[in-house]
Amino acid sequence: MAGRPRNFDRDEALSSALKVFWSKGYADASLSDLTSAMGINAPSLYAAFGSKEDLFREAVRLYTETEGASLWASMRDAPTAREAVEGLLLATAAVSGQCGRPQGCLLALSGVNPDALPDKACSEVKQVRTDSMASMRDRLEAARAAGEIAPTADPAAIAAFYLTVQQGMTFRAREGAGPDELNATARAAMLAWDGLAGVTRN
Repeated sequence: MAGRPRNFDRDEALSSALKVFWSKGYADASLSDLTSAMGINAPSLYAAFGSKEDLFREAVRLYTETEGASLWASMRDAPTAREAVEGLLLATAAVSGQCGRPQGCLLALSGVNPDALPDKACSEVKQVRTDSMASMRDRLEAARAAGEIAPTADPAAIAAFYLTVQQGMTFRAREGAGPDELNATARAAMLAWDGLAGVTRN
């Protein structure tokens, strides 16, 4: 006997669930919060997504493919490593004032209290953050090999510094900081570039 056809848009439901997790975090996003936002009942949620944890893991992947890809576009597209890093910080500042979206970073906020996440979800969030660090480090290592930054520069340390700044900006956005403050933070952080990269200006 064929199952009943699904009478809701799965992609739209997932997008709505993402906003709930992003706003409330995994632990505080109740089943009622999720089903209300998604416009479905609990049996439909379980039938379509498996469990709350599975739903969260799908939401993390959606966030990475959409919000994350937009923020990190400069790491791929910018002509220089400096512009790549600056682009990430400025993109982070720019999204802070957008309406219709939660503030801050889902991954950074989820990482604050990893014990609140089930094991598989926690591992997935950590892996995305590890991959982000590796992406910036790889770009900086390529810049060092190309002579864009000094041979003595430490790509891992530079990546750790700027990702710490970027994550701090997302927490400030969560607390209500607007684009002006965050842009100023980004510009201030870039003042450290020459020293970290071993660049001498004539």
